[in-house]
Amino acid sequence: MPRYFIYLSYDGASYHGWQVQPNAVTVQQKMEEALSTLMRTPMQVVGAGRTDAGVNAALMVAHADFPSEIDVPHLVYKLNRLLPPDIAVSTLRRVKDDAHARFDALSRTYYYRVVTGKSPFLRRYACRVQPGIDFELMNRAAELLYEYTDFTSFSKLHTDVKTNNCKVTRAVWLDKGDGEWCFEIKADRFLRNMVRAIVGTLLQVGRGRMSLDGFRAVIENKARSEAGDSAMGEALFLVGVEYPSDIFL
Repeated sequence: MPRYFIYLSYDGASYHGWQVQPNAVTVQQKMEEALSTLMRTPMQVVGAGRTDAGVNAALMVAHADFPSEIDVPHLVYKLNRLLPPDIAVSTLRRVKDDAHARFDALSRTYYYRVVTGKSPFLRRYACRVQPGIDFELMNRAAELLYEYTDFTSFSKLHTDVKTNNCKVTRAVWLDKGDGEWCFEIKADRFLRNMVRAIVGTLLQVGRGRMSLDGFRAVIENKARSEAGDSAMGEALFLVGVEYPSDIFL
């Protein structure tokens, strides 16, 4: 059965995250329902990661096995007519039969958006913080993430992962102008709740409630209770997933 990568985006506000759950509506569920209807056979979809409840994706990648080769533009059109308005498929790409959307990913990139003033247009998709927060100091704290690989302090407790090690290759606050800032973070993998916990802790630094040494101690002590509260999920966007080129046909 030919395997395809599906490139999609979604507004996470109405969903309890990506992954199928027994008593909640999820993005994976909606994708599988739409594909099963179109293909007239049960379809399973595997995502590149598990976004939390409320979190958005400007670019998510998933894979699915199809009964035969497909007409990509036609299927994209049909899928988008069937999917709810807050989920959109942009394209599909044929990949090797053993290519895996999650395990073959080389890196993932997230954006977290904050605003320092009231904005009627960004209120749903950005976290509002008080003016005067020290983004330069937050950037100095973010650089400390490059020195570590064990991010237990920023992981949701009692998860089923075998390791809390991740390699962060980019972590920076970017000034977008007009009081809007974006935290860009890239790593080979992310733990559940990791980005929101990092942002919440960096905001403690920016507010003067935690020193750089304190931020370092949070990482080294590997205790979630010492880190800041998780920042709101609605301001977080998965924006990129990278793969080795040789898995595409």
